Amino acid sequence: MGIEFQILHKDKYTRARVGILKTAHGSFETPVFMPVGTYGCVKSVSPDDLVETGTKIILANTYHLYLRPGHKLIEELGGLHRFMSWSRPILTDSGGFQVFSLARLRKITDEGVLFQSHIDGSKHFIRPEDSIAIQKSLGADIIMAFDECAPYPAEKEYIEKSVQRTTEWAKRCLALMKEKSYQAIFGIVQGGVYMDMREKSAKELVQMGFDGYAIGGLSVGEEKEIRDRIVKETVPLLPENKPIYLMGIGKPEDIIDAVIAGVDMFDCVIPTRNARNGTLFTNEGKIVIKNARYSKDERPIDEKCGCYTCRNFSRAYLRHLFVTKELLVYRLNTIHNLFYYQQLMKKIREAILEDRILEFREEFYKKINQKEEDLC
Repeated sequence: MGIEFQILHKDKYTRARVGILKTAHGSFETPVFMPVGTYGCVKSVSPDDLVETGTKIILANTYHLYLRPGHKLIEELGGLHRFMSWSRPILTDSGGFQVFSLARLRKITDEGVLFQSHIDGSKHFIRPEDSIAIQKSLGADIIMAFDECAPYPAEKEYIEKSVQRTTEWAKRCLALMKEKSYQAIFGIVQGGVYMDMREKSAKELVQMGFDGYAIGGLSVGEEKEIRDRIVKETVPLLPENKPIYLMGIGKPEDIIDAVIAGVDMFDCVIPTRNARNGTLFTNEGKIVIKNARYSKDERPIDEKCGCYTCRNFSRAYLRHLFVTKELLVYRLNTIHNLFYYQQLMKKIREAILEDRILEFREEFYKKINQKEEDLC
């Protein structure tokens, strides 16, 4: 359909690989990190800022854009790319995770989901067909099949029903993508923490022939060891020639571990949310910029960083902005954290190309296992 995925190099010792994914709005190398632009905007930064950080693709939220300003309005104004003045690729989630997070305000049936708006309490009924129609209107390059993200913990009986529902919804979503389009669609593997359910979900989705596959239903409260095991055992169940997307996982160490397991795409609010909370990533660990120790610190956030913020501003200035609640600090901190993440992905790709991703992981863990504030 609308994408072309080519694997450029496979690591000799792991499932990690470097690829290139081509879309109607440009190409990008994988593994890739997608900043989250919930309302068609990555919080506090402009499209030019995103380009400055090296961002090649962003994620936007179907549920939130449906509620406001409305997908029909966005379509009328030329689609999401034009609406937000972003010329590079966009991926939209299906709204399935928001269904999960609105547990008290929704009712799930085999036909779809009845929910109350968190904004005004109005009632809405979304079917898989509606989710696809909304995403088509938005004009994203990659859209996601509507799925049910099960809670954690959950009884196996519930997960069995959830997986079956997700499979049936996936069929209905895919049926709307038969006509030729620049938009690609990914299926989402569910199954909770039960690998037999994950295997069932993956097998059924693969038989349908999606353009790519996502691993969903993780980072909802389960332990890291469980999550890592599920990712490691699920990836081999998916086609090697299709991109694999791990939804909502974004700690640097988790990204590295998932890349080694064979994952190509990631998204998470961690870099942007942490930036607004004053936690900044560096090559030597994280720093909390509000701490008094930085009040006279003339150094940039990271002396090895080439981002706009580090080229122009000191830790002392950023701390001053943060404690006085000046809005500029959100932009400057976000630019830095996103630049850090994009540089991390670049280093990961370079390590894979040189067949040393395991060494890269070992070196990275040595740094984060130290007391980070003492390093800075």
